[in-house]
Amino acid sequence: MSESRPVTLRRSLHFVPGGNEPMFNKSLGLAADALILDLEDSVTADNKESARAAVCEWLQADFGRQQKLVRINAQDSPWGRDDLEAVVAARPDGLVLPKVSTRASVDAIEQILNVLETEHGLPPGSVDLVLIATETPEAVFNLPQMARNRRVNGVSWGVEDLSSALGARAKRDENGDYLEVFSYVRSTCLLSAAAAEVQAIDAVYVDIDNLAGLERECRRAADMGFRGKLTIHPAQIDVVNAAFTP
Repeated sequence: MSESRPVTLRRSLHFVPGGNEPMFNKSLGLAADALILDLEDSVTADNKESARAAVCEWLQADFGRQQKLVRINAQDSPWGRDDLEAVVAARPDGLVLPKVSTRASVDAIEQILNVLETEHGLPPGSVDLVLIATETPEAVFNLPQMARNRRVNGVSWGVEDLSSALGARAKRDENGDYLEVFSYVRSTCLLSAAAAEVQAIDAVYVDIDNLAGLERECRRAADMGFRGKLTIHPAQIDVVNAAFTP
């Protein structure tokens, strides 16, 4: 079990593309429980540095009740370490880590955070970690150990990148349900989070126009034990909040 990390209950965790000022300003008025300011998938390579600067500036705004999280780039990318150093200096509530595959990779980030918190006068252990931790096949088998890092307080799973890694031709069947391998990974995420006593967060639902399908998926996820879901469109937030409200 992770070392008694408090479980932060977030029904909706909403992605905001880094550098998109109008979308950020709009997001502050949304009902999402957490905002994930994104420096990874929603930002092109030639805009990484400007997006990072914008996100660090955004972190100084008044988020009200919303938790402020930042998805940084993977540490083996050209931007990952610079993201980590700049964002921690701007004092987020937590970091969202993509494409982590081993417990050692999570522990390495924890060690860097220990140093950065001291350098910037932050309380030790104040920057939480949320993992999007099944974007590679290797990560699926290491997820129970990764979830037990003492900074981790939320675990989600990544179906889109995993699908690409597998060379899968489809992710869902004709009824809209996940194919067997993706159902297995989803269950592994839930079980790993429960075993580590951290929040289980369901993956994004990419068909943004199908709110009925989203509602069905949220209801089933909540019935299984998930406590929140990632969102990528403002219209999804109310559906997600309704499904995961205790």
